[in-house]
Amino acid sequence: MAKQELVKIRLVKSTIGVPEKQRKIVRALGLRKLNSSVVQKNTPQIQGMISKVQHLIKAERVEQ
Repeated sequence: MAKQELVKIRLVKSTIGVPEKQRKIVRALGLRKLNSSVVQKNTPQIQGMISKVQHLIKAERVEQ
């Protein structure tokens, strides 16, 4: 069975004052409040979202 890569994403900067499109991306990642974190599958879609809001979040790989 293949191991699934996961990525832990944490919101470290507020979305106040950022464009609406970036706010929607942060919400779509599952982040709501400052310093909240989620674990997502490492897919090309998630990687694209992370790259668009990389100035607001911290992302790190999770080992299983």
